[in-house]
Amino acid sequence: MSFELAPTTAYVFMLVFSRIGTMVMLMPALGEFSVSSRVRLTLAVLISMVLMPLVSDAYGPMPATVSGVAWGVISEIAVGFLIGSVARLIMSALQVAGTIIAFQTGLAFAQNVDPTQGIQSALVGSFLSMLAVTMIFATDLHFLLIAAMRDSYVLFEPGAGVPIGDFVETATGVVAGSFKLAVQIAAPFVVFGMIFYLALGILSKLMPQVQIFFVAMPANILLGFALFAVLMGAMMMWFLTFFEESMSLFLA
Repeated sequence: MSFELAPTTAYVFMLVFSRIGTMVMLMPALGEFSVSSRVRLTLAVLISMVLMPLVSDAYGPMPATVSGVAWGVISEIAVGFLIGSVARLIMSALQVAGTIIAFQTGLAFAQNVDPTQGIQSALVGSFLSMLAVTMIFATDLHFLLIAAMRDSYVLFEPGAGVPIGDFVETATGVVAGSFKLAVQIAAPFVVFGMIFYLALGILSKLMPQVQIFFVAMPANILLGFALFAVLMGAMMMWFLTFFEESMSLFLA
């Protein structure tokens, strides 16, 4: 490599790393908060080095001003932030669903730190998040994330500007879809909760001497676990289908 090519090569690598690094830091399975920052950084550098020869032709010559370089970096980070945030918003659907399920099954007070989100949440939501990450790897859907990194250079060409309108439309659609998915996953437990508490109300009127609280809590948790075990496969299938459909939007 000649000294004349070194600045241009460094500039292109910086732009590629800005986009890929932002995606890796946000995407599920590849950039979880439980994974060391050094590991994520190393993974981002390695993926950038692999993709750089494939996408280097999409970048123009190095700008002569600092503002031009800064704008190039900011636009690349914005594209990476969009794609990574979409994947992260999909994972948030499981947190919402897990919280609803926990309230309906009497497990709302059982909380721990969710390693996929880095926040304290209901135990059911943490379990669903970890199970979803495992299923993403088991079904090879993590290759969709890597393919989205490569195809992002076709959908969002470097130097073409940041499509703010498309960003907002995509984010709105994903948020709405994620909330719909959360309600779909938690719907059986909402129905279960309504029927269960209605039955408890009738029982308390018919037999006032029965200590409803001591009877209801164990039965609620036991039936909730049984229903959760029966529906777990269907819930993961709904999630994986929505995850694949949403990430396919970024495939050329």
